[in-house]
Amino acid sequence: MIDLKGYEWSLLEGAWVTLQVALLSLGLAMLLGMLGALAKLSKFSTLRGVATLYTTVIRGIPDLVLMMLIFYGGQMLLNNSLYGMNEWLNEYMAGQNPSHEWTSYLPDYVDVSPFIAGILTIGFIFGAYMAETFRGAIMAVDSGEMEAARAYGMSSSLAFRRILLPQMIRHALPGFGNNWLVLLKTTALVSIIGLDDMVRKGALAAGSTQMPFTFYFTVALIFLLFTSISTTGLRWMERRFSIHTR
Repeated sequence: MIDLKGYEWSLLEGAWVTLQVALLSLGLAMLLGMLGALAKLSKFSTLRGVATLYTTVIRGIPDLVLMMLIFYGGQMLLNNSLYGMNEWLNEYMAGQNPSHEWTSYLPDYVDVSPFIAGILTIGFIFGAYMAETFRGAIMAVDSGEMEAARAYGMSSSLAFRRILLPQMIRHALPGFGNNWLVLLKTTALVSIIGLDDMVRKGALAAGSTQMPFTFYFTVALIFLLFTSISTTGLRWMERRFSIHTR
């Protein structure tokens, strides 16, 4: 057995934070991915252009750089915008009623939570990858089936829910599973912005005990456990959605 010097619960708490970040980021990535896929397949050139720019830029910048840019740069941009808006409101209200002392209800400073920043960043990054996965899955479904659904009088939303979505899931599962496994490992990056996830907990324990191999090896085993369970579930889903296909 591995002797963790009493840091077992600390690592488990970090593992739970890591799992929360991964699952919430996945939900955001799926939402952005579906919107991006529909936009890239839209008949409107503006939507296609925005979606193409999104997927191209995000997939071309390293995840670590995006994490630092969104957390530090985004927080600075938000606070500068709030400061400028407060200044403008004060000047405007002073001009409207000089005798009245105006009090702004906007905050002067916003401290972005590393937990929220990590979810938004990872979800935003993997939304681009999910968009390409979902777009390929939609294109793999025979267009004649959607035409038949519309000929039967189904609305676009009903045809999407009953005809397109069940079939695209089967085509999307391999790419979706790969994106999920990479996303799960990418959560290790949130430790650099101060979130007490599993990697940061392991690093603190390793520093205090001078046992880096023991704690980083334990963190690696926990990640391996997460990915092994995920792989088993994804294989079951692939078999489940391929029952009636050769």
